[in-house]
Amino acid sequence: MVDQLARVQPSPGGRRPAPGGSRRRGPLRSLRDGWRAAGPLGVFARAALPAALALWLLALPRVRLGGMGDLGLIQVLPVLYWTGLALLVAGFVAVLRDRRIRQRWAAGYVLALIAFIHATPTLLYPELRYAWAWKHVMVVDAMLRHDGSVPYAGELDIYNQWPGFFQLNVLLLRATGLHSALGYAVWYPVLANVLLLGPLLLIFRTVTLDRRLVWGGIWIYYSASWIGQDYFSPQAFSYLLFLAVIAMVLRRLAATRVAQAPPGEGAGSDGGAPAAARSGPGAGARAMTWVSDLPPRGGWRPLPFVLVLVLTAAIACSHQLTPLMLISTLLMLALPRRNRRVVLPALVGAVGITFAWDATVARPYLAKNIGNLVAALASPDNNALPGLQRLAQPAPGQVFASWVDRGLTGVVLVLAVTAVVRHRWVRRTSLPLLLIAPVPLLLANSYGGEMVFRAYLFALPAAALLAATVLIPASRAPDPPGVAAASEASAATAAPAPARGPRRALPGLRWGLTAVALLGLLGGLVFGYYSKEVMNEFSPGEVAALRYVAHTAPSGSRIVSVTADLPGSEERYDQLSRTALSLGTPQDRRELVADPATAVEAALGDPAVPGPSYLVLTKAQAAECKLTGILPADTVDRVRDAASTSSTLRVVFTDGDATVYRHSAPVAVVSPFAESGQ
Repeated sequence: MVDQLARVQPSPGGRRPAPGGSRRRGPLRSLRDGWRAAGPLGVFARAALPAALALWLLALPRVRLGGMGDLGLIQVLPVLYWTGLALLVAGFVAVLRDRRIRQRWAAGYVLALIAFIHATPTLLYPELRYAWAWKHVMVVDAMLRHDGSVPYAGELDIYNQWPGFFQLNVLLLRATGLHSALGYAVWYPVLANVLLLGPLLLIFRTVTLDRRLVWGGIWIYYSASWIGQDYFSPQAFSYLLFLAVIAMVLRRLAATRVAQAPPGEGAGSDGGAPAAARSGPGAGARAMTWVSDLPPRGGWRPLPFVLVLVLTAAIACSHQLTPLMLISTLLMLALPRRNRRVVLPALVGAVGITFAWDATVARPYLAKNIGNLVAALASPDNNALPGLQRLAQPAPGQVFASWVDRGLTGVVLVLAVTAVVRHRWVRRTSLPLLLIAPVPLLLANSYGGEMVFRAYLFALPAAALLAATVLIPASRAPDPPGVAAASEASAATAAPAPARGPRRALPGLRWGLTAVALLGLLGGLVFGYYSKEVMNEFSPGEVAALRYVAHTAPSGSRIVSVTADLPGSEERYDQLSRTALSLGTPQDRRELVADPATAVEAALGDPAVPGPSYLVLTKAQAAECKLTGILPADTVDRVRDAASTSSTLRVVFTDGDATVYRHSAPVAVVSPFAESGQ
């Protein structure tokens, strides 16, 4: 400031300094003065981000994947990685604390967190991670090959009835000239999480203008999202669209309520127009409307409402569960009477589109499984509890990781409930409604034992922002008064941050506790996200084994494996059948454990299979048995021992991590005296 005044003050002789004089500031001096003005906290906030990223990049070459065990990547990530992650948390807290730092630094830290968590496996693994991601790539390739629905799809016919995600990728492949989705599916977890940042920002800025709470809530969301539903899948795609629809509905609610506020409400301190009106209703809520005015009686303009319907249709044709979650969430938002002019049209559209799709295209699947759906409705207690029938104990590390996952989930939900009880302003927003919206579906269907996890995922955006109001000190500057008036008029509009009391003692201690809490959440995340990597990571040898079968097996052949943890076994799934012994009935699995040779021979020698059968054994299958306990840990080794001594099996492909056997039916020897009866 002194330098700036000196440049405009005349010199003692009445003359201004010469343009080329010594008082002219160069770029280096400006940068130095900027860092000096930032103070120690600002300097640390700006320096921690590149330093953390440098530590992360230095750590990756030091990872030895062969050392993974019960806790997956957690066991092999070096100290440099954990140091960089801790530094990232500290730098992010510094950004939140220093209000002089621009929000783009907070965005940079969030993007760095996404890179730390989600780009690490992508950069470390030589092949695509996770068997289900491989399956979806194979479905895309099959639909590309068949130019539409895949005939003779068997159990994968469900993807013909919800093909939206796959057909979109087919269009992308044709537009780009790529031959397979495998190349970009590797980066899908990173892309999916980066794209989620947009809807999350829109939703959170509808609730509060406090940048600390907004970015803190986003950080907590990514720190507590341990479910792992961000891989190349229809559910990850539909979840992104779900949040986009909810964001548009909430922003429309905010814009409508602010525009309809009484003339006296929401006026600025100068008695003029409402502050929110001057800065954009609902803190920028009109950004998604693409029109500058609202309908006279509120509600929707045609263009944004059509976009909502298009996104809803994309959800309905891509995934079975997400449309129901959308309907449940819109139903909750429609409970307050003042919201119905905006929410009811979107709700009616979601119900109509979902019913139309399920009653036509998806009717075969629903008709086949209607009995299971009705039975699930009659047992809500079982739906809320995940279950898996195991024949052995899971690995000790997995037991510990599961308790950490439960603890992380419980902590986030307790913090969310605490915020609802503690903050009156929170109860005037849409967050409590969004938090409980998944509960009806949690009680209605088990979704293969995964419903409790999916319910947590859909409640997480609201829970994360609510947790932020407890963990992160709010800014002292009040929100625009126009937004405060809007929040009082509607349960889904922008609300002010909580009332600020007297200056707290020891603010540094409060922020230190915040940093510890955020670091603890990340500690829980890595157990949920990284602990199963020994079975999610595939080696080039495993991929080569499955490609060998896919490229050499005649049509009508069968692929038999101990578990379904295989990379790309669904290639040519319209021509080759698959059998995973771990997915059989409990009795079949007990027989496999008791007598592997007999069980494997029965599966391979099925006379209903027109072509030859192949037995595929890989390290990932052995890891799944050990980690999950679905079968005893030595099951793959026992099956391999039985196969090596079988006269009907011969090795046709072998690698250090995979072995493929081809089954040949025993030739019956007919006695020459059989026909004569001698």
